[in-house]
Amino acid sequence: MAQPTVDRIASLDVLRGFALLGILLLNIIGFGLVSTAYSNPPAGFSHPADPFVWGGVELFAEGAMRCLFSILFGAGVVLFTTGAAGKSASLHYRRNFWLLLIGLFDAYVLLWNGDILINYALCGALLYLVRNASPGRLLITAGVLIGLMSLMYTGTGMGMGAAKQAAAQVAAAADKSTLPAQVLEGAATWEDFAGGFVGSPEQDAAELAARQHSYASAFAWNVPKTNEMLTFVMPVVLFWDALAMMLLGMALYKYGVLQGERSSAFYKRLMLIGFACGLLVNGYEVYRAFAGDFALLSVFAQAQPTYHIGRLGMAMGYLGLVMLLLRGDLLGRLYDGLAAVGRMALTNYLLHSLLCLFIFTGAGFGLVGELHRWQLYFVVVGIWLLQLWLSPWWLARYRFGPVEWLWRGLTYGAWPALKR
Repeated sequence: MAQPTVDRIASLDVLRGFALLGILLLNIIGFGLVSTAYSNPPAGFSHPADPFVWGGVELFAEGAMRCLFSILFGAGVVLFTTGAAGKSASLHYRRNFWLLLIGLFDAYVLLWNGDILINYALCGALLYLVRNASPGRLLITAGVLIGLMSLMYTGTGMGMGAAKQAAAQVAAAADKSTLPAQVLEGAATWEDFAGGFVGSPEQDAAELAARQHSYASAFAWNVPKTNEMLTFVMPVVLFWDALAMMLLGMALYKYGVLQGERSSAFYKRLMLIGFACGLLVNGYEVYRAFAGDFALLSVFAQAQPTYHIGRLGMAMGYLGLVMLLLRGDLLGRLYDGLAAVGRMALTNYLLHSLLCLFIFTGAGFGLVGELHRWQLYFVVVGIWLLQLWLSPWWLARYRFGPVEWLWRGLTYGAWPALKR
């Protein structure tokens, strides 16, 4: 039986809050450790517990929370642009323009070079064009994109594996001038690739010194890093990743999955199949990493052909689980907190950056690189507890989160009443 509209909207808020908090499990690595530690975990291993903490997060959360968050963004575009209350193209594009500027503020001023808002704004510009597409067509398009990305990751893994072998051949050769040009080119490719993810002790020390010293030095370090993310990583990898999941989210919304319109048996199957697939694939990838002693190609996400299968499986598992918990009224007091965090998702996302700016950079305590990987998750839990308390407290007094209010006013050109 379909739930009332208010419950459907609340389900989106709870899912969004859950995903938003979960994203910090991954982003905390970018905030709190040397930058290479995200793609090359051993760079952030400084305690015997660290590899096992990495394995746990990799198994249960890597990619899945961002996947779920992107799915919900796609659903939000359908909600905003279609139906009796659907908004015009001008409002949609104005809304995305301001989201883009907010993302640039996050990336350059709050020093979070892993910002997703810029990417979301650009993807959102395309989503308007397919807002009225059938859910089946959206689902097929998302599947094709996921398949193409998986092929690209397979090619990356095979290509870099061949390049690594070439580098080993060059290193073992007594006279490199006798080696074929193809082998030398492959070795150079590997050195260039590995050099971007395996920093030397001197490079790591220089990075940490810049990020710890002052806001100005951290800002100067962050600018080229952010430029690289926006000009290479985003157009090559992250844009297509987000777009595929947003299209999937649009389809799931049109099928009524995100609003709780399907049967309990459907959500139970979604949870069980999703977790079975996700845990099997992710478990295999984690096993390969440990068995391969965390060699770069065994842990680099964009070289794993199964990466999207595992993360999508876990995202669907969490989706089914949360919907079942909502249906059974099993979240208790956590329901209000997650729903409020979800309603203030933009504010809370930027609050992650702001808090970590002061915790980890020279603008505050300068703790980047000072905590073990496992210790960072005490920071994560602290931020979770703060947001689960602060968000309901704020919304009991105000109608919107502060950034949501700003975003809404800029979009519509009129400032809504903020206080209740």
